[in-house]
Amino acid sequence: MQRLCNIVFLFAAALAAVSCNFSRTIEGEPLGEYYRPANQYSSAFADRVFEYTPAPGQFINDPVTMPYRIETPAAASQWAKERLAEKKFVSLGGFGGYIIVGFDHSVVNIGGYSFAVYGNAVSGGSEPGIVWVAVDDNGNGLPDDQWYELRGCEYFNQFTNHDYSVTYYKPDGPGQDVRWSDSEGQEGTIDYLASFHTQDYYYPGWIAENSYTLSGPRLKANNYDHSGNGSYWVNPDYDWGYADNFGGSSFRIDDALDSEGKQVILKYIDFIKVQTAVNSKSGWLGELSTEVTGFEDLTINLKP
Repeated sequence: MQRLCNIVFLFAAALAAVSCNFSRTIEGEPLGEYYRPANQYSSAFADRVFEYTPAPGQFINDPVTMPYRIETPAAASQWAKERLAEKKFVSLGGFGGYIIVGFDHSVVNIGGYSFAVYGNAVSGGSEPGIVWVAVDDNGNGLPDDQWYELRGCEYFNQFTNHDYSVTYYKPDGPGQDVRWSDSEGQEGTIDYLASFHTQDYYYPGWIAENSYTLSGPRLKANNYDHSGNGSYWVNPDYDWGYADNFGGSSFRIDDALDSEGKQVILKYIDFIKVQTAVNSKSGWLGELSTEVTGFEDLTINLKP
């Protein structure tokens, strides 16, 4: 019995020591010069949108989801912020469209899943978005620092293009498709779906230029026509590591990679970017477009 008591005591002491160290990490000994610890007033959810630049897509300029005219990038970011605060989806449009968000504190790397990106994927209806993270290294509170891609299951796939870009061209008039050309010499369109949406066109109204280019990694599109007659399209789920992908919404900061594909050790992050990762469309359903509904820090409520 005495031996058992000693074992229990040693185990409890060890657990207490680990808990104390863990508590200090989470609750706020500075992890860097510009680390911002959470406090009792901090929100677990991202509360700021620094940039919202979607690719053209069927929900862009849509009067149902965008009930007021958006004419500037700042207004677009404010609209996206309001939508996320209400846990409503924000569409990133076709390939390359992205959103950049931040929290009122730094998100700590706990070694496991540190944050979540929520979307609206269902089984067989995944529209994967690549997730990036950044640290406010210069302390100016803006996401103008080095970005690191979080490795997903397709990162080392031979069909993944890590240096891809698409240029989108503003339509000449209402009801027209959005034409695009890419870095591989291919051309195509984001189709206008008149039976579903009534806006003049899918080209973002707050982009003044007649064309713009979006760049980033492109995953191999897995969508296919299951019916064989165009009536039933399937967007298969990817194994892990992407936003708006059915079966997983949590992410590890330890999956961060530099531009050469090497792991980067980050103690915390300040910014998250999500970007549509495929360039494809599913017949009458239209383009594949990543949607996000929220960003949550999974470490903020952890207790020792």
